[in-house]
Amino acid sequence: MSENHSVDTSNRRDFLKASAVATGTALTANLAQAKFFAGGDETIKVGLIGCGGRGTGAAFDCLNADKGVQIVAIGDVFEDRLQGCLNQLKKNHPDRCKVTPETAFVGLDAYRKVINAGVDLVILATPPGFRPLHLEAAVKANKHIFTEKPVAVDGPGIRKCLAVYEEALQKKLAIVAGTQRRHQTGYIETIKRLHDGEIGDIVAGRCYWNMGDIWFRNRKPNQNDVQYQLHNWYHFLWLSGDHIVEQHVHNLDVINWVLRAHPLRATGMGGRSNRPVGDPKEVGNIFDHFAVELEYPNGVFVHSFCRQIAGCVGNVSEAVTGTKGASQIAEYRINGKRVIDRNQDNAPYVQEHIDLIRSIREGKPLNELKNVTESTLTAILGRMATYTGKAVTWEQALNSKEDTMPANLSLTMTELPTPPVPVPGKTKLI
Repeated sequence: MSENHSVDTSNRRDFLKASAVATGTALTANLAQAKFFAGGDETIKVGLIGCGGRGTGAAFDCLNADKGVQIVAIGDVFEDRLQGCLNQLKKNHPDRCKVTPETAFVGLDAYRKVINAGVDLVILATPPGFRPLHLEAAVKANKHIFTEKPVAVDGPGIRKCLAVYEEALQKKLAIVAGTQRRHQTGYIETIKRLHDGEIGDIVAGRCYWNMGDIWFRNRKPNQNDVQYQLHNWYHFLWLSGDHIVEQHVHNLDVINWVLRAHPLRATGMGGRSNRPVGDPKEVGNIFDHFAVELEYPNGVFVHSFCRQIAGCVGNVSEAVTGTKGASQIAEYRINGKRVIDRNQDNAPYVQEHIDLIRSIREGKPLNELKNVTESTLTAILGRMATYTGKAVTWEQALNSKEDTMPANLSLTMTELPTPPVPVPGKTKLI
């Protein structure tokens, strides 16, 4: 199917806003059995870009969020990934998976074809390095968006996302990000109380994503460098941004949310101690541990730790200290008392889609792109400080000229040089 099959959906989108009534379903404690429908009786046509595990999961979350959703187009670089996703959708939602051979696209240009396949809403779930490009294309085509986090891996990508945010505001397009904690009952209530002053002025914080090792995929026979790096995307900087950006962005987003600010500067240390050893073209070029000090306005310092090393103690959490006490945010505790019981929590991966679709149906588009872009830059700032061993300011990270996306990228490129693993004290700040 060519891009000439584009359908003008502007009139139908106006109808969605004018005629549908959102009737959000109450969430039950038995999350495994609950139904999560935002309501409305007019179909919203969804296109999925990126058919891996997270993309497939996001498609299911979107379908579970609203009975008026249909998946009508999908795209991925790899045929086997696309077919695996399509098979799951057809098996579990045969009545609402409307993908045809003409609306299933493979290749680096699949995103454009999905966007132009008559969809109202796109789900962006490719490796993060492509996110700024895909966000830009979707907003230019006047599509609402669910985007996975992070939304960029470098300064040029961040600047593009901020421009896209402004364009989306002007066009009244909804953009919700996969920072699901912002849609999670326990986090929302805990942070509301912190904003209301229950622990006074916040003076310090800490956040962690310390876990075991991450997956690693060996090169398949006959894979060229581009195909291999896309297949093993987590381990290459230009695709993942390193795990501080791809994963730890969740915790950093919570800190920015609590403090209602972004950091001013960062210093850090880290390295690659336990990942595979060898040629970066084969084993990747990202670190496996970071320890970063972030300075926020008003002299507030936050310590940020993330690690992907097997056999070490795990910790995924956020906490802050104030002039009147402390909060273990991830435990929903303030001064030792639980704010909300776990069995009162919701299903945030579904709720973020409920909130997105409700905002579309009500004509009050929710736009989270600026928040997630600033949280992404917070992670990039920490990575830059760690890679270089320098103190790096917010402005330096925002204005960085380091563009990690390979030029003239093509799936047929035999060779794709990989930058060496950064060396603190030697790696330059660009």
